[in-house]
Amino acid sequence: MAEASGGNPERRMIRPSFVEEALDALRRRCLPTAPVLAAAGLPSEVEEPVSAEAYGRMWLALAAVMEDEFFGLGGRPMRPGSFVLLCHALLHSRTLEQALRRALRFLAVLLDDPRGELAIADGLAEIRLHDADAPRSAFAYRTFWIVLHGVACWLVGRRIPLRLVDFRCSEPVGVADYRRFFGAPVRFDRPASRIVFDARHLALPIDRSEKALKQFLRAAPANLLVRYRYDAGLVATIRTRLRTTAPTEWPDFAATARALRLSPSTLRHRLRQEGRSWQGIRDEIRRDLAIEALTASERSVAEIAGRLGFAEPSAFHRAFRKWTGKSPGVFRRETTAA
Repeated sequence: MAEASGGNPERRMIRPSFVEEALDALRRRCLPTAPVLAAAGLPSEVEEPVSAEAYGRMWLALAAVMEDEFFGLGGRPMRPGSFVLLCHALLHSRTLEQALRRALRFLAVLLDDPRGELAIADGLAEIRLHDADAPRSAFAYRTFWIVLHGVACWLVGRRIPLRLVDFRCSEPVGVADYRRFFGAPVRFDRPASRIVFDARHLALPIDRSEKALKQFLRAAPANLLVRYRYDAGLVATIRTRLRTTAPTEWPDFAATARALRLSPSTLRHRLRQEGRSWQGIRDEIRRDLAIEALTASERSVAEIAGRLGFAEPSAFHRAFRKWTGKSPGVFRRETTAA
């Protein structure tokens, strides 16, 4: 699924662990992997990252062999052609919220299990998956999110930043690849699989034509893998710069614009085109750093607040509750107990 253009070649590469997860769908059915790899132009042993286009070809070959675009991971097969019908069913939705609700109903009819549900509360939108039985593999949930999130981003013409990605299953091999892929805190062994994002995105309008859809489908599935990844575009450049500097030493907006050889007005316009803002990028990084510190260190909340550049712990408490819906203390206790 590959509508991506130019940019950093690295972000167009798919890591070997994701290739192996896809091939496991064949192995579980005792089907050979060699023909699928050959159809994608890949070697019999994939030890290096592969291009999104090659992964996309493998994805299509795998679906054709299994006669299932969800690779045997659902309650019933998602027959070839289902993805195209899904896109047509969503094309004339008025808003992202309407498109997502339609998509979840459509996928529930196709797959039967898992079933997705959209809920909105406290300024956050959550899409939660319900499984009838035992947890599925991380690859199954990731595939569901790739399809749903990728199509949603295309419909509104911008990336919808994720705040959190939870998996009901246990942690897979190559877990770091999952965190890099989603660009958000990723947790495993949770009560349910879900993605969380700002509810304000639900009001985004959809204005895509039949012609645009044909172009999108010709590029599928590689575009779903790279076009709206978190590490795409100008936002990725800014994120990289800020992540290599302590929050207490972050440059201001004007200094960042100068470093990028842009005027402040041009930088602001470019960020709006990507559906982002200067403050939103900084808040996203602070949120990720806060979650990492609360999960993996024993630093006090006050110390974490200071390291993140908050003048007072109370300001950090308010910000963290806005980001996650919970206080830092409650989040730490729940994460430790999980």
